Amino acid sequence: MSSSGATSAAPLPLLRDRRIVAWALWDWGSAAINAVMTTFVFTVYLTSKLFGDPDTNASTLATGLAITGVVIAVTAPVLGRRADAGGRRKFWLGIHTGVIVVASGLCFFVRPDHAYLLLGVVLLCGATLASELSAVNYFAMLPQISTQERMGRVSGFGWACGYLGGIVALAVVLFGFVQPLVPWAGGSDTDSLNLRLVAVFCAVWTLIFCTPVFFAVPEVAGTPGPKVGLLASYRDLFATIARLWRQDRVTVWFLAAQAVYRDGLAAVFTFGGVIAGTVFGMSQSQVIVFAIAGNVVAAAGAFLGGWLDDKVGPRAVIAWSLAGLLVAAVGIFLSPGRAGFWGFGLFMCLLVGPAQSSSRSLLARRTTPETAGELFGLYTTTGRAVSFLAPTLFAAGTAWAVAAGVGGEGSGQATRYGVLGIMLVLAAGLVIFLLGRPRKA
Repeated sequence: MSSSGATSAAPLPLLRDRRIVAWALWDWGSAAINAVMTTFVFTVYLTSKLFGDPDTNASTLATGLAITGVVIAVTAPVLGRRADAGGRRKFWLGIHTGVIVVASGLCFFVRPDHAYLLLGVVLLCGATLASELSAVNYFAMLPQISTQERMGRVSGFGWACGYLGGIVALAVVLFGFVQPLVPWAGGSDTDSLNLRLVAVFCAVWTLIFCTPVFFAVPEVAGTPGPKVGLLASYRDLFATIARLWRQDRVTVWFLAAQAVYRDGLAAVFTFGGVIAGTVFGMSQSQVIVFAIAGNVVAAAGAFLGGWLDDKVGPRAVIAWSLAGLLVAAVGIFLSPGRAGFWGFGLFMCLLVGPAQSSSRSLLARRTTPETAGELFGLYTTTGRAVSFLAPTLFAAGTAWAVAAGVGGEGSGQATRYGVLGIMLVLAAGLVIFLLGRPRKA
């Protein structure tokens, strides 16, 4: 397959193309849910001692995310295909973005008490569900706004904007809510009001910065013909998979590989803050400072990865990034103190962006603007088909260590063994990816 692109033969520089800038701003806006809510702030809040035993809280969150992954896997490809056929890609992107805003805002009502833990997990999982489903249509816009020649740079630009947006959002959260530079009424951590207001801030941030894409990027044309029912959509989905297996087996191998390793990448983000706070005893402020540093490094990695993608190809970038992530994960597991976590954690941040960006660009190079939603629906589904793996293995590793009495009750050291689950998933994804490399004639 190939992409016809949607730009002229002499495309504008990235920052002068309003479609690309507006598209990348959605990545910037989604940083609120990705960096603040599900990684470095609200998950750390939910798994803290404010809600009971930290190890048990981490296990509960992991279980909720595993269930969410199953729901995403079942719904994503059909929704992507139906959005393509109906010419409603922007409509569904808007609906799912709205759910992110509402679910984030409602997290304000999650008070620091064990009785509110389940509510917090449900709302966070709802926001995660909407974020993943919105990514189906958002990713599918990439072939609309880019040519083959600069697909890697455009994708990397988007990821980098996401990381940079995370830096700004985390800085506002740190200096406006967690450790306010200017004292304000209710700005203390009494009843965790400051952390609960962070959820409201994230809802507003998402609404503001995710809006421009709806005005700058045109809607994809629908496919003429009668509407297809839900069951028929699933039949067509399996027919598409069978056709891909016959005609483009390399893409099928890639979809299987990224299903595994992207689950590991997602776990790095989801449980990174949890590990920092629970295992290494970092305070909420220290976790946010690490997150800001990590996002700076990740943005640089995404820019560099996008340039390398166009030079050496996305496959090489993905393979070397996954290998480096395994080395970093081993380092974090063996680190006795915070210095090791900082060093290996930042190294991991450097590599996650290129792996994600090149995965998106690799698939975008193998599709067209008209069918991108269906293929990226498969991308999201396969990426979530085994999304229970990393959370389940993380929870299992933690539960085993708790049962074995590692570190003693309430110490948080049992959570360290959840890292082993993430390592297994990344390693399996790398092996499948290497096995599915294109064969030379």
